[in-house]
Amino acid sequence: MIHLGQTRSAMPGNHALLTPDTFVRAPLPGMQRATAIVHAAPAMGAAFTQYTAEFEAGGSLGPTAAQRFLFVLEGELTVTAGRKRHALQPGGYAYLPDDSYTVSAVSASRAAVIEKAYLPLKGVRRPKLLIGTEAGAPAAPLMGPQGSDDWLTVHKLLPEEPAFDFAVNTMTYLPGATLPMVEIHVMEHGLLMLEGGGIYRLDDCWYPVTAGDFIWMGPYCPQWFGALGKTPAKYLIYKDWNRHPLEAA
Repeated sequence: MIHLGQTRSAMPGNHALLTPDTFVRAPLPGMQRATAIVHAAPAMGAAFTQYTAEFEAGGSLGPTAAQRFLFVLEGELTVTAGRKRHALQPGGYAYLPDDSYTVSAVSASRAAVIEKAYLPLKGVRRPKLLIGTEAGAPAAPLMGPQGSDDWLTVHKLLPEEPAFDFAVNTMTYLPGATLPMVEIHVMEHGLLMLEGGGIYRLDDCWYPVTAGDFIWMGPYCPQWFGALGKTPAKYLIYKDWNRHPLEAA
């Protein structure tokens, strides 16, 4: 069907579904032995940038003027700060507050990368370097409509502190689990499907989604997800928060 011009990818305006058959790879400035699949950027109306970085062994990211978050999907990365080195394996992540840190690959690797200009908050210091793992991040169940408290688990990868102007979570759905409501809110999202699949409602459109897909949700886009299949569905999701909408405009 690809050769007939068919794809699940769609971009109606206030949201986008981007599927691997439409991904285009290109290096970003400063990248060495690495390339990027840019999923979300200001060109589409997003207030952040998200891409998948693909590294050869010894590859590295280029500089950025923004704060940066990275989540390892495959392989092993090293974050270097001065003489200190931090090893990140799949499920490991790092929050880099500025461009004083280098990111390089020990082996062929892939990572989700999020970059956003920092919005300072009066009287609050900027966050510092943070290294963590999904398994070690705080986890909490999200109550579903059937009263089960474990069918949807949220791992909060960044602290819920005013210093952070965005959040990144993983959300894992047991088969058949759904969001308990259709959400409509001022925050935008960048979402990378990590495992499994299901149905995503975006605005008045209903999309089948699976591992490898990327979704951008603009502010106030109606959104809902239900997991399908025999295995759990999981995604990595970004949202802006902790700032007044007038400051973020």
